[in-house]
Amino acid sequence: MSAEQEKKKKKNVLKSWIGGELLLSPFLSRQIGLIALVAGLIIVYVSNRYAFQYEQVEIQRLRTKLEDTKYEALARSSELMEKSRESNIERYIEEQGSELQMSTCPPVVIKK
Repeated sequence: MSAEQEKKKKKNVLKSWIGGELLLSPFLSRQIGLIALVAGLIIVYVSNRYAFQYEQVEIQRLRTKLEDTKYEALARSSELMEKSRESNIERYIEEQGSELQMSTCPPVVIKK
């Protein structure tokens, strides 16, 4: 083959690729089912990966929210215990100017 014929052959191959004649080749027409299966599996793989990443972000967000809620509940519980202590209640009653006083005698149990 001469250099000119090889050049024409390369142009024809390039022209056939660009023109889409490659898709009409017998090899590709026999393997179209396999190509479609591989393309479908790639799409499923990518979508599964994105769904997994989304779930991981959501789990992390919910864990952070749960942790914040636990700390808030602990703070409120501590605050409630502090306010309900006997000494704090007595001090609050005195500050309000009430005449209430602590009982000096123990409670009596009445039996039926």
